[in-house]
Amino acid sequence: MSTPFEPQTNGSDANDELLVHHDEAEHDSDRSGVGSSVRDMAARIPEQLSAIGRDISRTIERAISAKDDYMLAVKVSQDAQIKLGQLVQAGVFGTRAEAAAFLIDEGIKTQGLLFERVEQKLAEIERLRAELRGLVGENKAS
Repeated sequence: MSTPFEPQTNGSDANDELLVHHDEAEHDSDRSGVGSSVRDMAARIPEQLSAIGRDISRTIERAISAKDDYMLAVKVSQDAQIKLGQLVQAGVFGTRAEAAAFLIDEGIKTQGLLFERVEQKLAEIERLRAELRGLVGENKAS
């Protein structure tokens, strides 16, 4: 009894394995072509990894050197995600992040009066805090 890892001892079966049929010869040439393609792809892997590394490095450098651009992770609704994707698909923006940044800036411009009011209230809050700190300071001095 033989195992898959042991050669069979029956002579006729061993001779059949050594014979190459015409159809098998064609498959062998196909296999060698595939093997050659695989070797070519494998030979290009270090070059491709190096290119990926350069791309990542450039991206990090741009991110570090960007003075006015800030990364912000936000959750958006499924509808918003679809709309951002449509802007990208239409070629208006290169990425959903660019589309979202544009829409945020436009929303802030549109809501200018709201942000003026918020700034006034923040200034008032800071004035009240300073006043309270002054009162606490007076009590400590007494």
